[in-house]
Amino acid sequence: MKRELIRLNRLPLFDAFNDDMSKLFDNFWNTKSPGGGWNPDIDIAETDNDIIVNAEIPGVDPKNIDISIVNDMLIIKGEKKEEKEEKEKSYHRVERTYGSFTRTIELPAQVNKEKVEAKEHQGVLKIILPKMEKSETKKIAVKSA
Repeated sequence: MKRELIRLNRLPLFDAFNDDMSKLFDNFWNTKSPGGGWNPDIDIAETDNDIIVNAEIPGVDPKNIDISIVNDMLIIKGEKKEEKEEKEKSYHRVERTYGSFTRTIELPAQVNKEKVEAKEHQGVLKIILPKMEKSETKKIAVKSA
């Protein structure tokens, strides 16, 4: 019995299936929030004086972003609104995500809430949270009665 090795060429059907499955798992694990919206990716860095949070928010109008601090939690809320100007378009693929998001971040240090700054530049939201100055320790003497 003679055996032959048959080389199978990649079929476009399998490529499309692979793309769809990758997108499904990416959306499930990373980008979709329970409400069907999305969550921006964030970086958190700490220097001697500040905590710096960078969030990717492409397509989000800064007017649609709400930033608050509750106790030791930074809360970033926003919404990316869908553009609905197209008329009679037939889409073949839709990958852009729209909707509201909420990110809650536990801050690693106490911050001065009065001096927090937020800036948006080229789709990146940068929040600078100055740390509270360390208070000096005061020793209290115990007097005997």
